[in-house]
Amino acid sequence: MRKVLALTATSALILTGCGGKQDAVRTDTGDTVTCEVAEETRIGIATGNATGVYFALGNAYAQQIGTTAGGKVKATASETGASVQNIQQLVAGKFDVAFSLADSAADAVNGSGSFTARQPVSALARIHTNYTQVIVRKAAGITDVKSMTGKRVSTGSPKSGTEVIANRVLTAAGLDPAKDIKAQRLDLTKTVDGMKDGSIDALFWSGGLPTPGITDLLTTSGDQVQFLDITPQLAALKTINPVYEQGTIPAATYRTAADIKTVVVPNLLLVRQDLDADVACVLTKALFDRKAELQQANAAAKEIDLSTARRTDPIGLHRGATKALDDLGAPA
Repeated sequence: MRKVLALTATSALILTGCGGKQDAVRTDTGDTVTCEVAEETRIGIATGNATGVYFALGNAYAQQIGTTAGGKVKATASETGASVQNIQQLVAGKFDVAFSLADSAADAVNGSGSFTARQPVSALARIHTNYTQVIVRKAAGITDVKSMTGKRVSTGSPKSGTEVIANRVLTAAGLDPAKDIKAQRLDLTKTVDGMKDGSIDALFWSGGLPTPGITDLLTTSGDQVQFLDITPQLAALKTINPVYEQGTIPAATYRTAADIKTVVVPNLLLVRQDLDADVACVLTKALFDRKAELQQANAAAKEIDLSTARRTDPIGLHRGATKALDDLGAPA
């Protein structure tokens, strides 16, 4: 038996399974993968900020896992600081599944960036895309990333994927995140509140579309804020990690006047390398078998697709996930 992180009051109402202690998940024995789980198994899922896509999808995923494998696998999802923290706590055994940005996951397996050693993690699948959403208060006079100098900028929760990419974008623009801005390391809920009351001049957020917190900001304060194009920093970002690409936030997403160009990065579902392969197989199949239900929780789940599921490099697929994707007919 081992403890899982305490659940927030909000998430506790919508989680599958129960909080408190959970049975330890078996480690991989190396036996043939059957995708069958004989004993009741409880897993913890690390998601992200309460108003983000990770949280919405993570809770829906937890519910759907409970409907598979004859009900033998039960899952609970918890609010976290997201990518970097998720990986650290995954490796520490506090969670069994973690949502993560591909750039943070690549840092983890390479022992770079926020990680001083290679982390023993594998992927279940590539899932949806994260869009770097940079929004500024019009009154702040910010016209590009460089002009964030001296401004109050929320770079996201500590140890989050948002913080990683925010600091890299700032650096790519020639700024020192520790000195040239007044960094506010806040979760999305507090960030949105700060943008509304004027205590924050700009925000970085890396999330799927639509992100509920960003929808809230644009709905209530759309005439006071605007998106910032950060694609001039893309070339420098790609020298750090080739997973960064140019993308577009469609105007219909947040009812903006036009499409917004930005930088995107894939998301992955991660597990420890030694996770029981049959459990990993069940978890992977649930992701695709229950896609329709996940889409009801957030439209970002529409991007979950077998055609891209194996595109997790440089993070290797867990062998249980490979079995599941083979069974589901995912192209190599």
